[in-house]
Amino acid sequence: MTKFRFARTSLLAAVLGLNFAPAVLGMSPVLAAEEKAPEAAKQETIRPELYKLIDPNQVKELMAAKNYAEIKNRINQGAALPNLTPFETFILNDARVRVGSASEDTAMLLPALEAMIDSGRMSQRDKLNFIEAAGNTYFQQKNYDKAITWYTRYSTESGDANKTRLQILRSLYLKNDFAAVKTETKKDIAAHEAAGQPPTVDELKLLQSAAAQGKDMVTYMSALELFVKYYPTEANWNELLNRTRGKDGYNMRMDLDMLRLKKAVLPKLEGDDLYDLADLDVLGGFFTEAKAAMDAGFEQGSLGTGPDAAKHKALRDKANKGAADDAKNIDSGIAAATKSKDGVGLVNLGYVYVTMGQYDKGLDLMQKGIAKGIAKFPEDAKLRLGYAYAMAGKKEEATKVLATVNPADGRGDLARYWTMWANRTAPVAPAAAAK
Repeated sequence: MTKFRFARTSLLAAVLGLNFAPAVLGMSPVLAAEEKAPEAAKQETIRPELYKLIDPNQVKELMAAKNYAEIKNRINQGAALPNLTPFETFILNDARVRVGSASEDTAMLLPALEAMIDSGRMSQRDKLNFIEAAGNTYFQQKNYDKAITWYTRYSTESGDANKTRLQILRSLYLKNDFAAVKTETKKDIAAHEAAGQPPTVDELKLLQSAAAQGKDMVTYMSALELFVKYYPTEANWNELLNRTRGKDGYNMRMDLDMLRLKKAVLPKLEGDDLYDLADLDVLGGFFTEAKAAMDAGFEQGSLGTGPDAAKHKALRDKANKGAADDAKNIDSGIAAATKSKDGVGLVNLGYVYVTMGQYDKGLDLMQKGIAKGIAKFPEDAKLRLGYAYAMAGKKEEATKVLATVNPADGRGDLARYWTMWANRTAPVAPAAAAK
């Protein structure tokens, strides 16, 4: 299960990096008013007794010494002065924001931050930065409802719905509103795909985690498929295929097809998977593919050792003998398969040619076999033709055939995954011929 990790936004980075009203930045009160206030308030000043309390040079020294208690005391003295003007209140709130941030005193910081936002005395850029900082601060305080309110306000007032979108979704997740997370992330993912863009990793992690929390395995698997489609790592493929095999409705008859897909999409199979692939291949008469699987296992050291070494060797001997016979005599089987009323022989023989790297010949025989008609599991044969096209690097033909496969018994999942692999972003080259 994918675990979602949340990156905490630094309060200091969010607040101190902003462009504050400059009463504590070494400017005179009059100049501060002229620089920051709207046109109608350019002549506003602060009284000398207040300026003395929050003299920028003194405040700077106190901040450097981390004497936050003294700064707060001075702010309180200033707030006690009678008949404060709106501008003086704004200047005091500016000081509260600064010292509240530095001392991590959110009880001081947040009311002052909100008051400054709604003061009408800030540039639009600074106002938006403060709105975002309010959202970040509430997020860190785990007040997710308030965080959502401020992040949403940022989106509304800035016209940028993207910047705080992920934080809104994270807040919904952390307040355990998993249904809302699923609904909203699905909207975002659909919008990305409609625009020809991949969803982000964070969106997919949120969707997957919310689905897991709600025990919604249908959505969880859908998110996992999207991970494989857009971020096809070995771990993502492994989880998808392993979970698919455990789904309700999956028929164990499809295990050989599943193992073939695993071999195609993963850089290396575990020894048990290679042995099972070879074993099922030998039972089905696909000796060349079995030989390739056993050779890989022996070469990587995952087969041929330990308590089952003798069993591994016996299966490898069978695969080697059958592959040698096929190399010499495979063409002689075409006539008999062609005469048969059932097309399964042609399909199987054609697939053997595909594993030998003779793609065109093999695909032609498989098509003829399906056209002849197959009495038992005809949709299995269609699936195998589809992924044979994929193995041959013929992604358009593969996609077309796989789209027509009946989805029962797990075939639908396998057909979809083969289609994803055939249309992966890396150049599609024919699969290496088995040796």
